[in-house]
Amino acid sequence: MNYSRFITTVSAARKASPIRLLTELMEKSPPSLISLAGGAPNPDLFPFKKATVATGHGSAIEIGEELMKRALQYSASAGVPELVCWLKNFQRNLHNPPTASYSPEQGQMEVCVTTGSQEGLGKVFEMLINPGDNILLDAPTYSGTLAALRPLGCNIINVPSDQHGIIPNALKEILSTWSPDDGSHLPKFLYTIPNGCNPTGNSLTTERKKEIYQLARKYDFLIIEDDPYYFVQFEKPWAPTFLSMDVDGRVIRTDSFSKILSSGLRIGFLTGPKPLIDRVILHIQVSTMHTSTFTQIMVLQLLQQWGEKGFLEHTDRVVEFYRTQRDAMLTAADKWLKDLAEWYPPAAGMFLWIKIKGISDTQQLITEKALQKEVLLVPGGAFNINSSEPSSYVRASFSLSSPAQMDLAFKRLADLIKEALRKS
Repeated sequence: MNYSRFITTVSAARKASPIRLLTELMEKSPPSLISLAGGAPNPDLFPFKKATVATGHGSAIEIGEELMKRALQYSASAGVPELVCWLKNFQRNLHNPPTASYSPEQGQMEVCVTTGSQEGLGKVFEMLINPGDNILLDAPTYSGTLAALRPLGCNIINVPSDQHGIIPNALKEILSTWSPDDGSHLPKFLYTIPNGCNPTGNSLTTERKKEIYQLARKYDFLIIEDDPYYFVQFEKPWAPTFLSMDVDGRVIRTDSFSKILSSGLRIGFLTGPKPLIDRVILHIQVSTMHTSTFTQIMVLQLLQQWGEKGFLEHTDRVVEFYRTQRDAMLTAADKWLKDLAEWYPPAAGMFLWIKIKGISDTQQLITEKALQKEVLLVPGGAFNINSSEPSSYVRASFSLSSPAQMDLAFKRLADLIKEALRKS
């Protein structure tokens, strides 16, 4: 892979911070080293001395005085080394990416910790997008992604999708407007949320992923696999990931602990070819410097206590909860919205994507009328490339409300729709 053609001038100009490199050297040095180099504050003066964090099932994480000193100090920009090591092994065991055995130049699999997967995505976009570049995505999609992309001046090309995700033939048709040799104008990357897409709940099938990957090879574009709901898939076996198919080193994958451990700890991780992940780390060095050492240590202690088996058992419990919540929402939708709306049962994630019949745009219905009925959803336009485009959809989340609240909310929504249809 020739990665230089993907990288922006700004990203290519980034150089390693000498001070950040010293921090990483110090982390690997023996205790006998006397360092007069770093500008780290003396941890003996920090007011926090130790912590015990109770976890489920009666266990606890202990952060003693020495570990607390480390948790409150600067750390490596790529992430706390032991956590990065744990995550690398986990990705190898879970996805078995072909690139794990490659040389760095070939696109060897690399991992770095980010402050939530959102930071990782933002830095990947900055690394890849010059104004005027063509990029592909399947909208409606996550509004945070669209908000990050719009100011970068790229041409966002929408790829049609259905309840099984991106339609490969539609992607092929879009790509056929270019020649595979037309390097300067070909799309830089395809961005997709392959499991439980926010907002649609769609999940890509294995066959479609294989077809899409082959198109990426033919037209030489990268795939950004944004997968925060990977661990919230309702049926097993889970579909293979793009990372597991990546023989070229053209997949950048984002994972997040937000949906399964904590959204407030802000820990995500990027997996992808080393030449590209290294560029992201250079950006981290001069922005956030690193994800909070304390939250990394906290998560590391938990993962070491659980092991991979314990972590996956925890995700099974998370899935069971959200599956029950989804089923409760589908029951409420069947009861109140059957003749008023259409939807598909989501295969993963936290959302039901509902098309309201007879209403061309839900924006006014939700922002002005819904609050009066004491029910709130997200109007579908928020997830379009052009947010002012009309949308007959709304997004409903089943993560927090009880089955009784969902039932009442959909009764109120049904009353609202009927009222709007009578007036139209």
